[in-house]
Amino acid sequence: MNRRGPGPEDTADVDRGLIARLEPGQIEDAEGNVVWDADAYAFLEQECPPTANPSLWRQSRLCARQGLFEVTEGIYQVRGLDFSNMTLIEGATGVVVVDPLVSAETASAGLELYRTHRGDRSVTGVVYTHCHIDHFGGVGGVTRGDVPILAPKGFMEHAVSENVYAGPAMSRRGAFQTGASLPIDPAGQIGIGIGQNISKGTVTLIAPNREISRTGQEEVVDGVRLVFQMTPGTEAPTEMNFYLPIRRALCMAENATHTMHSILTLRGAPVRDARVWSRYLNEALDLFAHRSDVLFASHNWPTWGTDELITFLSEQRDMYAYLHDQTLRLLNQGLMGAEIAERIELPPGLLRRWHTHGYHGSVSHNVKAVYQRYMGWFDGNPAHLWQHPPEAQARRYVECMGGVGEVVRKAKTYHADGDLRFAATLLDHAVFAEPEHTGAREALAEVYEQLGHGAENGVWRNFYLQGAAELRYTATVSLPETGTGLASALSVDQLFDAVAVRINGPKAWDEHFVIDWVFIDLDITYRTTLSNGALTTRARPRFGEADLTVTLNKFRLLRLLAGKGTEGMEFFGDASLVGRLADLLDGPERNFAVVSP
Repeated sequence: MNRRGPGPEDTADVDRGLIARLEPGQIEDAEGNVVWDADAYAFLEQECPPTANPSLWRQSRLCARQGLFEVTEGIYQVRGLDFSNMTLIEGATGVVVVDPLVSAETASAGLELYRTHRGDRSVTGVVYTHCHIDHFGGVGGVTRGDVPILAPKGFMEHAVSENVYAGPAMSRRGAFQTGASLPIDPAGQIGIGIGQNISKGTVTLIAPNREISRTGQEEVVDGVRLVFQMTPGTEAPTEMNFYLPIRRALCMAENATHTMHSILTLRGAPVRDARVWSRYLNEALDLFAHRSDVLFASHNWPTWGTDELITFLSEQRDMYAYLHDQTLRLLNQGLMGAEIAERIELPPGLLRRWHTHGYHGSVSHNVKAVYQRYMGWFDGNPAHLWQHPPEAQARRYVECMGGVGEVVRKAKTYHADGDLRFAATLLDHAVFAEPEHTGAREALAEVYEQLGHGAENGVWRNFYLQGAAELRYTATVSLPETGTGLASALSVDQLFDAVAVRINGPKAWDEHFVIDWVFIDLDITYRTTLSNGALTTRARPRFGEADLTVTLNKFRLLRLLAGKGTEGMEFFGDASLVGRLADLLDGPERNFAVVSP
């Protein structure tokens, strides 16, 4: 473990260009609820305590620095006022906003901080660098949408798949990733490695109206010339970097930050491609780096100086290439993902650099993600092909080991000997075999707590400590629901897709009916067909008859899906089918158990 103190070069870069901090550091919503509290992390300025990894403490201290910063002439960043950064690029008449944070309230406060010190410039454009919620959720706090909004091709599709289709499950796992119910203190939540926390304000989405589809595409927004590089399959399924020639400034979105990123985020997501990630970093070096004076990103702090940013990008490139290539080398020698993760460590030349440390991603879970991308969940061992699910498996293990009491006793021995990993494995079986066994729960909570306090990775720390909290019956929480805030921006196809994934298949096996939805505002008809437990949708049906025709507009559909009734709709046919369809929908379980059955 590297236990050195803060690197002076990073400390200087973090504070460089500071214009003003938000004082006080709390941001409230319209009802007076605090949705962001930067001041809560003031304790990070103290010396690292025994309850935290010194390297993670250092990273969290740097990430917590908040305020308005000048990146270079005409480019400013709001940092430390949400999980991500909001960049403001001054144009001919106003300001172009890049990645407007998670919540409307934090984005609005960040814009106001900028205006206080740079003048009351209007927002004349918005850029979403990619489809993750911390890069678009606050857009409603900076614009009504009557400006150019630029985003990479496929933005809406992937924004919906992560935040609506699988949103409830990802939100629940996200509570572990962020440590949502942990106290913000030296023994609890101290950060997430790439930022401090997720704001709890109003999530919004305004669909983009200008698509970026190819590398080299140029757009001018309020006199600001932007040259884009498409990077799909890197940190997000659809993502883009851009270059500002007049400022000699390069925005790397979330593709190069001051940490090793995740190839598979632990909250859940499609597996990212470390191979193409490395290649796009190489392309960025060729296209832009040699004519850039500063590199900035959607997280962490900028890198100044042409030579410095070339070194930074080169090391980030080599890091992802190394993880990819060495995983493939060893899997082709017959090793499984877990075995490879134990063998691979970064070269010394990379480990000496702070920005390659696993504060957000890690060598361990990134190697397993590369393995998963190529080989899937199955490791080829027939014994692992049809295993019992966790609860059933745990009961059998515990029976073989002589009961829960004996398992707890053995686990405490491993704990005392310093083998926390196997102690956690044994106690996990004990808890899944007898969920109410208080001795097993507390013993596992103690192991998780110790693992969390030692973790250099902020996400691992939060998973362990959140697990310990829930074993001790701390209130179970999920991150704020995002689907409601996004719904109005979705297409009708996406809205019906969101309904389809809630159909209780077995309950709907014997149902068969067809509904035509005639949207008078969109001048289009959608047909939903329920058959064999599946709800399918197609636009502009060309043959066949519907059992029910509903005439409405999109606003009425949104009200219907929100449970606000059918007022304002016209029906022709069997109007009871709308109610029958609603009866077949399962609501998501937002606080399902994770560390127990």
